[in-house]
Amino acid sequence: MSIEFWNERYADPEYAYGTEPSEFLREQLSLCTPGSILFPAEGEGRNAVHAARQGWNVTAFDQSVEGRRKALALAARHNVLIDYRTDSLENFPYTSFSFDAVASIFVHLPPSFRPAFHRSLIDALRPGGTIVIEAFSKEQLQYTSGGPKDALQLYSVDELYEDLKGLEIITLEQQAVQLNEGVFHSGPASVVRCVARKGS
Repeated sequence: MSIEFWNERYADPEYAYGTEPSEFLREQLSLCTPGSILFPAEGEGRNAVHAARQGWNVTAFDQSVEGRRKALALAARHNVLIDYRTDSLENFPYTSFSFDAVASIFVHLPPSFRPAFHRSLIDALRPGGTIVIEAFSKEQLQYTSGGPKDALQLYSVDELYEDLKGLEIITLEQQAVQLNEGVFHSGPASVVRCVARKGS
């Protein structure tokens, strides 16, 4: 989707995907010791702000200036600070060995770019760091609860396993879930959820 699409979606006063974090992310962060965490394509900030409230040092970015504006407003509402930048997935400076965790939540990309994106995230992790990924599966096409309508941008367990080769896979599975994340993620859904760890 274009920058214009996301700026238009996020310009609405209502938070498109709600202000509460992904339940999967909430669960996984509760199992980790807070450190530094990166959120790419973070939109309106619901996940980044939750992490900051749990004591994480948060870096986030998105191409949408409207998303950043609302993310910073949400952070201010909760009296936390996040380092939120405006940048693209292709151009963000993924500095090697910089983060204890990376969370990619509903980031959907064409297969020509997705593996390279995931490798950038892995490179940005410190040894022993954790990557958390949640995205719609290819079976999401049968639902109306959100996500791209292009199967190529939806996830499969096998494709993600290939992208993350070299990591210790903790969890990697497709799940049927009930989403309640604002007006654009609502109802029955099919997702792929993954937690993996970088070797020390």
